[in-house]
Amino acid sequence: MLKNLKLRQKFTILLVLILVFGLSLSGLSLSSLLRQNAKQEIATNALSLIETMSSLREYTVTQVTPELVDKLETKFLPQTVSAYSAREVFEILRRKPEYKDFFYKEAALNPTSLRDKADSFEADIIKRFTDEKDLKELSGFRSLPGGDIFYIARPLKLIQPACLQCHSTPDVAPKTMIERYGAENGFGWQLNSIIATQIISLPATKVIEKAHKSSFLIILIVSAVFISVVLLVNIFLERQVIGPLKRLTRVAEEVSTGHMDVEFKQTTNDEIGNLAKAFKRMKCSLEMAIKRLKRNTGNKET
Repeated sequence: MLKNLKLRQKFTILLVLILVFGLSLSGLSLSSLLRQNAKQEIATNALSLIETMSSLREYTVTQVTPELVDKLETKFLPQTVSAYSAREVFEILRRKPEYKDFFYKEAALNPTSLRDKADSFEADIIKRFTDEKDLKELSGFRSLPGGDIFYIARPLKLIQPACLQCHSTPDVAPKTMIERYGAENGFGWQLNSIIATQIISLPATKVIEKAHKSSFLIILIVSAVFISVVLLVNIFLERQVIGPLKRLTRVAEEVSTGHMDVEFKQTTNDEIGNLAKAFKRMKCSLEMAIKRLKRNTGNKET
Protein backbone atom coordinates (compact mmCIF):
# COMPACT_ATOMS: atom_id res chain seq x y z
CA MET A 1 0.00 0.00 0.00
CA LEU A 2 2.79 2.42 0.93
CA LYS A 3 4.42 1.84 -2.44
CA ASN A 4 1.47 3.48 -4.16
CA LEU A 5 1.47 6.55 -1.94
CA LYS A 6 3.19 9.81 -2.70
CA LEU A 7 6.00 11.17 -0.54
CA ARG A 8 3.80 13.83 1.08
CA GLN A 9 1.16 11.24 1.96
CA LYS A 10 3.75 8.97 3.56
CA PHE A 11 5.10 11.83 5.70
CA THR A 12 1.57 12.86 6.68
CA ILE A 13 0.64 9.32 7.72
CA LEU A 14 3.85 9.05 9.75
CA LEU A 15 3.23 12.35 11.52
CA VAL A 16 -0.42 11.48 12.22
CA LEU A 17 0.64 8.16 13.76
CA ILE A 18 3.16 10.00 15.93
CA LEU A 19 0.41 12.46 16.91
CA VAL A 20 -2.07 9.73 17.87
CA PHE A 21 0.51 7.71 19.81
CA GLY A 22 2.01 10.79 21.47
CA LEU A 23 -1.36 12.24 22.47
CA SER A 24 -2.58 8.90 23.81
CA LEU A 25 0.51 8.41 25.94
CA SER A 26 0.83 12.02 27.07
CA GLY A 27 -2.93 12.32 27.61
CA LEU A 28 -3.03 9.36 29.98
CA SER A 29 0.08 10.54 31.81
CA LEU A 30 -1.15 14.13 32.04
CA SER A 31 -4.63 13.10 33.18
CA SER A 32 -3.17 10.87 35.87
CA LEU A 33 -0.78 13.61 37.03
CA LEU A 34 -3.47 16.31 37.17
CA ARG A 35 -5.86 13.98 38.97
CA GLN A 36 -3.16 13.13 41.49
CA ASN A 37 -2.41 16.83 42.01
CA ALA A 38 -6.12 17.51 42.46
CA LYS A 39 -6.36 14.77 45.11
CA GLN A 40 -3.29 16.17 46.83
CA GLU A 41 -4.84 19.65 46.84
CA ILE A 42 -8.06 18.32 48.36
CA ALA A 43 -6.17 16.30 50.97
CA THR A 44 -4.06 19.31 51.93
CA ASN A 45 -7.16 21.48 52.41
CA ALA A 46 -8.91 18.79 54.42
CA LEU A 47 -5.87 18.22 56.61
CA SER A 48 -5.55 21.94 57.28
CA LEU A 49 -9.21 22.20 58.32
CA ILE A 50 -9.17 19.16 60.57
CA GLU A 51 -6.03 20.44 62.30
CA THR A 52 -7.81 23.76 62.85
CA MET A 53 -10.81 21.98 64.38
CA SER A 54 -8.51 19.94 66.61
CA SER A 55 -6.87 23.14 67.83
CA LEU A 56 -10.30 24.61 68.54
CA ARG A 57 -11.28 21.53 70.54
CA GLU A 58 -8.13 21.83 72.64
CA TYR A 59 -8.78 25.54 73.18
CA THR A 60 -12.31 24.79 74.38
CA VAL A 61 -11.16 22.08 76.79
CA THR A 62 -8.24 24.02 78.26
CA GLN A 63 -9.53 27.59 78.31
CA VAL A 64 -13.30 27.79 77.87
CA THR A 65 -14.62 24.87 79.88
CA PRO A 66 -12.68 25.67 83.12
CA GLU A 67 -14.14 29.17 83.09
CA LEU A 68 -17.75 28.03 82.71
CA VAL A 69 -17.85 24.73 84.59
CA ASP A 70 -19.23 26.33 87.76
CA LYS A 71 -22.30 27.59 85.89
CA LEU A 72 -23.38 24.10 84.82
CA GLU A 73 -25.33 23.62 88.05
CA THR A 74 -27.77 26.37 87.11
CA LYS A 75 -27.68 26.19 83.34
CA PHE A 76 -26.10 23.74 80.94
CA LEU A 77 -23.81 25.51 78.50
CA PRO A 78 -23.06 23.44 75.38
CA GLN A 79 -20.24 25.87 74.63
CA THR A 80 -18.21 24.03 77.25
CA VAL A 81 -18.28 20.89 75.08
CA SER A 82 -15.41 20.81 72.60
CA ALA A 83 -17.41 18.87 69.99
CA TYR A 84 -20.20 21.45 70.12
CA SER A 85 -17.80 24.39 69.78
CA ALA A 86 -15.96 22.86 66.84
CA ARG A 87 -19.20 22.01 65.04
CA GLU A 88 -20.69 25.46 65.58
CA VAL A 89 -17.57 27.26 64.38
CA PHE A 90 -17.49 25.10 61.27
CA GLU A 91 -21.16 25.80 60.59
CA ILE A 92 -20.33 29.51 60.64
CA LEU A 93 -17.59 28.82 58.10
CA ARG A 94 -20.08 26.97 55.88
CA ARG A 95 -22.15 30.13 55.53
CA LYS A 96 -19.58 31.34 53.04
CA PRO A 97 -20.47 30.17 49.51
CA GLU A 98 -17.06 28.66 48.84
CA TYR A 99 -17.38 26.39 51.91
CA LYS A 100 -21.08 25.49 51.73
CA ASP A 101 -20.33 21.94 50.53
CA PHE A 102 -17.73 21.28 53.26
CA PHE A 103 -18.79 19.29 56.30
CA TYR A 104 -17.43 18.58 59.79
CA LYS A 105 -18.76 16.12 62.29
CA GLU A 106 -17.68 14.28 65.40
CA ALA A 107 -19.67 11.16 64.68
CA ALA A 108 -20.39 8.90 67.65
CA LEU A 109 -22.25 5.62 68.05
CA ASN A 110 -23.92 6.89 71.24
CA PRO A 111 -23.80 10.71 71.21
CA THR A 112 -25.47 13.06 73.63
CA SER A 113 -26.78 15.19 70.75
CA LEU A 114 -28.47 13.20 68.02
CA ARG A 115 -27.03 15.47 65.33
CA ASP A 116 -23.72 13.72 66.07
CA LYS A 117 -25.18 10.24 65.51
CA ALA A 118 -22.92 8.23 63.17
CA ASP A 119 -24.39 6.89 59.95
CA SER A 120 -23.48 3.41 58.70
CA PHE A 121 -20.38 4.66 56.87
CA GLU A 122 -19.13 6.57 59.91
CA ALA A 123 -19.97 3.63 62.18
CA ASP A 124 -17.70 1.40 60.07
CA ILE A 125 -14.89 3.92 60.48
CA ILE A 126 -15.34 3.92 64.26
CA LYS A 127 -15.27 0.13 64.24
CA ARG A 128 -11.98 0.13 62.31
CA PHE A 129 -10.43 2.55 64.79
CA THR A 130 -11.67 0.35 67.65
CA ASP A 131 -10.37 -2.87 66.09
CA GLU A 132 -7.06 -1.47 64.85
CA LYS A 133 -5.50 0.23 67.84
CA ASP A 134 -2.54 1.65 65.91
CA LEU A 135 -4.69 3.22 63.20
CA LYS A 136 -4.48 7.01 63.59
CA GLU A 137 -6.13 8.30 60.44
CA LEU A 138 -8.30 7.21 57.52
CA SER A 139 -8.88 9.08 54.27
CA GLY A 140 -10.40 8.42 50.89
CA PHE A 141 -13.31 9.13 48.59
CA ARG A 142 -16.97 8.53 49.25
CA SER A 143 -19.74 8.57 46.63
CA LEU A 144 -22.90 10.47 47.58
CA PRO A 145 -25.97 11.46 45.54
CA GLY A 146 -24.59 14.99 45.27
CA GLY A 147 -21.21 13.81 43.98
CA ASP A 148 -17.96 12.37 45.28
CA ILE A 149 -16.42 13.74 48.46
CA PHE A 150 -12.98 13.35 50.01
CA TYR A 151 -12.85 12.68 53.74
CA ILE A 152 -10.28 12.51 56.52
CA ALA A 153 -11.21 10.78 59.76
CA ARG A 154 -9.39 10.50 63.08
CA PRO A 155 -10.32 8.57 66.22
CA LEU A 156 -11.54 10.38 69.32
CA LYS A 157 -10.56 8.54 72.49
CA LEU A 158 -11.95 9.30 75.93
CA ILE A 159 -8.77 10.07 77.89
CA GLN A 160 -9.98 12.67 80.40
CA PRO A 161 -11.67 11.22 83.51
CA ALA A 162 -13.60 14.48 83.95
CA CYS A 163 -15.66 13.59 80.86
CA LEU A 164 -17.20 10.66 82.73
CA GLN A 165 -19.05 13.10 84.94
CA CYS A 166 -21.36 13.75 82.01
CA HIS A 167 -21.15 10.44 80.17
CA SER A 168 -20.93 7.58 82.68
CA THR A 169 -24.47 7.28 84.06
CA PRO A 170 -27.42 9.71 84.07
CA ASP A 171 -27.52 9.88 87.89
CA VAL A 172 -24.10 11.57 88.11
CA ALA A 173 -24.54 13.82 85.07
CA PRO A 174 -25.46 17.50 85.57
CA LYS A 175 -29.21 17.85 85.91
CA THR A 176 -29.17 20.80 83.55
CA MET A 177 -27.66 18.54 80.85
CA ILE A 178 -30.34 15.90 81.46
CA GLU A 179 -32.99 18.59 81.11
CA ARG A 180 -31.55 19.66 77.77
CA TYR A 181 -30.70 16.31 76.16
CA GLY A 182 -32.55 13.68 78.19
CA ALA A 183 -31.20 10.57 79.90
CA GLU A 184 -31.31 8.14 76.97
CA ASN A 185 -28.24 9.10 74.95
CA GLY A 186 -24.55 9.76 75.56
CA PHE A 187 -24.02 7.50 78.59
CA GLY A 188 -22.04 4.34 79.24
CA TRP A 189 -18.80 5.72 77.87
CA GLN A 190 -15.60 4.14 79.16
CA LEU A 191 -12.19 5.63 79.79
CA ASN A 192 -9.57 5.05 77.04
CA SER A 193 -12.18 3.79 74.59
CA ILE A 194 -12.89 5.13 71.07
CA ILE A 195 -16.13 7.04 71.50
CA ALA A 196 -16.31 8.85 68.16
CA THR A 197 -14.50 9.80 64.98
CA GLN A 198 -13.54 13.30 63.99
CA ILE A 199 -14.38 13.47 60.30
CA ILE A 200 -14.20 16.26 57.77
CA SER A 201 -15.32 16.00 54.15
CA LEU A 202 -14.73 18.19 51.10
CA PRO A 203 -16.39 18.13 47.68
CA ALA A 204 -14.14 16.33 45.20
CA THR A 205 -16.21 16.14 42.02
CA LYS A 206 -15.67 19.76 40.98
CA VAL A 207 -11.93 19.64 41.63
CA ILE A 208 -11.53 16.38 39.68
CA GLU A 209 -13.66 17.76 36.83
CA LYS A 210 -11.49 20.87 36.79
CA ALA A 211 -8.40 18.66 36.47
CA HIS A 212 -10.02 16.78 33.58
CA LYS A 213 -10.92 20.04 31.85
CA SER A 214 -7.35 21.29 32.26
CA SER A 215 -6.06 18.02 30.84
CA PHE A 216 -8.43 18.25 27.88
CA LEU A 217 -7.46 21.88 27.24
CA ILE A 218 -3.74 21.08 27.29
CA ILE A 219 -4.25 18.14 24.92
CA LEU A 220 -6.30 20.38 22.65
CA ILE A 221 -3.54 22.97 22.56
CA VAL A 222 -0.88 20.31 21.91
CA SER A 223 -3.05 18.86 19.12
CA ALA A 224 -3.44 22.28 17.53
CA VAL A 225 0.31 22.85 17.69
CA PHE A 226 1.05 19.44 16.22
CA ILE A 227 -1.49 19.89 13.41
CA SER A 228 0.17 23.20 12.62
CA VAL A 229 3.51 21.40 12.54
CA VAL A 230 2.07 18.82 10.11
CA LEU A 231 0.83 21.59 7.84
CA LEU A 232 4.17 23.42 8.00
CA VAL A 233 6.05 20.20 7.25
CA ASN A 234 3.81 19.59 4.25
CA ILE A 235 4.39 23.14 3.01
CA PHE A 236 8.14 22.69 3.50
CA LEU A 237 8.10 19.36 1.67
CA GLU A 238 6.17 20.88 -1.21
CA ARG A 239 8.53 23.81 -1.63
CA GLN A 240 11.86 22.26 -0.78
CA VAL A 241 11.52 18.59 -1.82
CA ILE A 242 8.43 17.61 -3.79
CA GLY A 243 8.32 20.71 -6.00
CA PRO A 244 12.00 20.49 -7.05
CA LEU A 245 11.68 16.73 -7.57
CA LYS A 246 8.68 17.29 -9.84
CA ARG A 247 10.65 19.82 -11.88
CA LEU A 248 13.60 17.43 -12.17
CA THR A 249 11.25 14.62 -13.19
CA ARG A 250 9.59 16.81 -15.84
CA VAL A 251 12.95 17.91 -17.28
CA ALA A 252 14.23 14.30 -17.22
CA GLU A 253 11.16 13.19 -19.15
CA GLU A 254 11.76 15.94 -21.72
CA VAL A 255 15.37 14.85 -22.11
CA SER A 256 14.34 11.20 -22.43
CA THR A 257 12.17 12.13 -25.42
CA GLY A 258 15.01 13.93 -27.18
CA HIS A 259 14.35 17.55 -26.13
CA MET A 260 17.90 18.50 -25.26
CA ASP A 261 17.19 22.24 -25.07
CA VAL A 262 15.80 22.01 -21.53
CA GLU A 263 18.06 22.59 -18.53
CA PHE A 264 18.38 21.04 -15.06
CA LYS A 265 18.49 24.14 -12.85
CA GLN A 266 20.40 23.92 -9.58
CA THR A 267 18.80 26.37 -7.15
CA THR A 268 20.08 24.96 -3.85
CA ASN A 269 23.19 23.28 -2.48
CA ASP A 270 21.36 20.54 -0.61
CA GLU A 271 20.70 16.97 -1.74
CA ILE A 272 18.08 18.11 -4.27
CA GLY A 273 20.56 20.63 -5.69
CA ASN A 274 23.24 17.96 -5.91
CA LEU A 275 20.77 15.71 -7.71
CA ALA A 276 20.03 18.49 -10.22
CA LYS A 277 23.76 18.99 -10.68
CA ALA A 278 24.21 15.23 -11.31
CA PHE A 279 21.37 15.26 -13.85
CA LYS A 280 22.96 18.27 -15.53
CA ARG A 281 26.29 16.40 -15.88
CA MET A 282 24.43 13.35 -17.13
CA LYS A 283 22.67 15.49 -19.77
CA CYS A 284 25.99 16.94 -20.87
CA SER A 285 27.46 13.45 -21.10
CA LEU A 286 24.42 12.30 -23.05
CA GLU A 287 24.73 15.22 -25.47
CA MET A 288 28.42 14.46 -25.99
CA ALA A 289 27.64 10.78 -26.55
CA ILE A 290 24.93 11.65 -29.08
CA LYS A 291 27.24 14.03 -30.94
CA ARG A 292 30.00 11.43 -31.00
CA LEU A 293 27.53 8.81 -32.20
CA LYS A 294 26.30 11.11 -34.98
CA ARG A 295 29.89 11.93 -35.99
CA ASN A 296 30.85 8.24 -36.16
CA THR A 297 27.68 7.45 -38.09
CA GLY A 298 28.41 10.27 -40.55
CA ASN A 299 31.99 9.04 -41.11
CA LYS A 300 30.76 5.56 -41.90
CA GLU A 301 28.27 6.88 -44.48
CA THR A 302 30.99 8.81 -46.26
